[in-house]
Amino acid sequence: MKNRHYTKKTLNFAIDLRKTQTDAENILWFNLRNRKINNIKFKRQVPIGKYIVDFANMQKKLVIELDGSQHIDNYKYDEECTVYLNSIGYTVIRFYDNDVLRNTNNVLEAILQKYNEL
Repeated sequence: MKNRHYTKKTLNFAIDLRKTQTDAENILWFNLRNRKINNIKFKRQVPIGKYIVDFANMQKKLVIELDGSQHIDNYKYDEECTVYLNSIGYTVIRFYDNDVLRNTNNVLEAILQKYNEL
């Protein structure tokens, strides 16, 4: 069994989040799932430590976070999450929901570019 650093409560919350995705998360997941981009595997609502990230590629430790209006009030939490993930070797890229909704192709290109840089 792999060494997991999250609690059962965190895992259950991640499962619940998969059922209640935002429109932006749904659009991005539609484009990332089933290795649609260059055969790269992504997971959604992934528990890492005490955090749940929106999307992650575990092979290159790339995390994708989508920030909606609720993140304006939670910027300190987002900062803490990014610092923690960086400290354990993850690269975090963030997009605003509106970017995904209006410029999906640009977001996908940015994700692919970052993946290829790692």
